[in-house]
Amino acid sequence: MQIKRAAKYGFCSGVRVADIKVKRFAKAGGRGAILGQVVHNERVVDEMACLGVSTVKSMDEIEQGVIVFSAHGVPPSFHEQAKRRGLEVLDTTCRFVYDIHKESQAALASGAHLVFIGEPAHREVVGYTHDLDLASYHVVKTVDDAKAVDWARYPAIRIFYQTTLNAEEYENVVRLIEATNPNTSRADTICYATKENQDAARALATDPEVDLVLVIGGKHSANTRHLHDICARHRPSHLIQGAGDIDPAWFDGVECVGITAGASTPDYVIDEVDARLQELRPSAAAEGGSLPQ
Repeated sequence: MQIKRAAKYGFCSGVRVADIKVKRFAKAGGRGAILGQVVHNERVVDEMACLGVSTVKSMDEIEQGVIVFSAHGVPPSFHEQAKRRGLEVLDTTCRFVYDIHKESQAALASGAHLVFIGEPAHREVVGYTHDLDLASYHVVKTVDDAKAVDWARYPAIRIFYQTTLNAEEYENVVRLIEATNPNTSRADTICYATKENQDAARALATDPEVDLVLVIGGKHSANTRHLHDICARHRPSHLIQGAGDIDPAWFDGVECVGITAGASTPDYVIDEVDARLQELRPSAAAEGGSLPQ
């Protein structure tokens, strides 16, 4: 059984920077709490807790010390709230997320109505919209969502994508808005690492040699779910958090397994999955040779 990894997978730069910042803080003796998961991966969250940086759902759970804002970003008001509570802030917000905060505020100041393509409850999207007047924006995901709004009544519209999405998959949604209101413009807000991961996952899943794909990532990770959706359109695919989720029965008759991973998946988790697959392969050493990867 051959094992192929996607050409691009795993930690994006934003997640890697967030991971490094929190670990440096903890190893220097810092203690604090992360508002929500620093990245959407349970293994990383457990690792941070072991280093003395726990995860909380609300700032109300923290009386003093340091609050860590995750790579997904937070509403601007949360910084003021932390200051009022006397908390220090360790900000690990991805620079691409900050770009959207800045560009959306500029668009709003110019008189444009904001449209965010994405999940309304996703922490990144909540960060953009929490402090805004409800009348100043919409969050849409489907064509039906877009059809329910009278876009013609706005003098101008500026569209932003949640960074973990593939813009091409929402083209019909955006075109419907543009057709209703010609004064609509799009911001280029898709994270390049997300797009590269998705393109590589699609190439892996359409590789004629690949029979099955394993997508590795956290169960709460939106970008990992998107990778799985892409792969599942072309090959039998399984979304797993780690090596412990692998079922040997999946590989009956499988000659080649593809591996990809979400942007919040640590390298060591990917290596553990690879090692488990190696254990499931027939012993090449017994035959005096080695199997290709």
